[in-house]
Amino acid sequence: MYQAYDTIQGLRVALKIPHPSAMDEYFLADFRREAQLAPKLEHPNIIPIRDASFIDGHFVISMPLGECTLGDRMRKRLATSTALDYTEQALAAVAQAHECKVIHCDVKPDNFVLFADNILRLGDFGFSKIAQRTLKQASGSGTVGYMAPEQAVGRPMFQSDVFALGLLIYELFSGHLPQWPYDWPPRRIERVRAKLNPALVEWLRKAIQVRPEARYKNAIVMYREFKRARNGAGKRRKPAREAPIDPARWEAIRFREFQKKYRHSVETHHHCPNCEGPVAEAMQSCPWCGEKLKAAKLETRFPATCPRCRRGVKLDWRYCAWCYGQGFEVETTRRYADRRYGARCSNAKCKEPLMPFMRYCPWCRTKVKRAWRLPSSTERCPSCHWGVDTSFWDRCPWCSKGLHR
Repeated sequence: MYQAYDTIQGLRVALKIPHPSAMDEYFLADFRREAQLAPKLEHPNIIPIRDASFIDGHFVISMPLGECTLGDRMRKRLATSTALDYTEQALAAVAQAHECKVIHCDVKPDNFVLFADNILRLGDFGFSKIAQRTLKQASGSGTVGYMAPEQAVGRPMFQSDVFALGLLIYELFSGHLPQWPYDWPPRRIERVRAKLNPALVEWLRKAIQVRPEARYKNAIVMYREFKRARNGAGKRRKPAREAPIDPARWEAIRFREFQKKYRHSVETHHHCPNCEGPVAEAMQSCPWCGEKLKAAKLETRFPATCPRCRRGVKLDWRYCAWCYGQGFEVETTRRYADRRYGARCSNAKCKEPLMPFMRYCPWCRTKVKRAWRLPSSTERCPSCHWGVDTSFWDRCPWCSKGLHR
């Protein structure tokens, strides 16, 4: 791996170049595979490939340059909240790969790279396998120490990545990498139990079972179960003798009632990383706790992301609908229909369709003057006049101002 400077885009990049002695078809196949998988794996927590080409007889892959690997960061003291954040981002990355039917086959701390704002991204898909209806016998490629038993004998599967993730996460919270025969509990379990609630400890135990069928089916299921078990994660505390009202349970009921009313119309398919409240990708801040939302931590449902604000965009848009960033390189002239379109641009020369809560027209970049209404509510934010519901929210998610009830 090399550091370089892209003189065209004015950015520092990382270059992956095989050693001349390894320039045979066997090793080049790994590099080609990584480049070919890139379009399928676009995600905020997966390292994108900027370019892959032959230069002076060398196969060169160019990608964004991070600050350090997760392995480097794990050598320093980590707060529990930071470790939980890294865990969630690692799970999101591998879950996206599994969603695309890709088995990474080499999940380890050194293949996760940290970028600005503590964004964790997974790279090095050179050993990855595409899962067909039946997975043909593959090589035992991977890294000793994080490799599942079945992968070591040439039979990698989705559960192999689950196993490697489990070992990585256990090491993240305990400072110890479990070794064969992986008996439970491994060494330093007391550190894990001091940092995680019992549900998360049990979740971790299931991930590193020796038998594949005893683990989670894939990282998608593992990620979903993590989010369920995380509710209440942190150091264990003795329950109070008298606790007639459980604030956490009350918040959960509040979130659930909100989702029944607004999930589909406002598209609150995400959760605030601070309070776990339901949020939408178009929101600027969490309406429950006021936390500024970083779109890179929300898994977009759009096919691409804006390189500036990291919010989702469609492939036929010319500009980002959420920030005033530069235009995109036009890759297609095809127009894609979308049921979410419900208004029109006010620019007489444009009149293209808009989705609710857009800030700019994705076709002509005109600022949207429309004060978007919240379905099923007549309330308006006193500052930005966009729709709000003070029976649920404490702050306006569109302008971040407080809502005075």
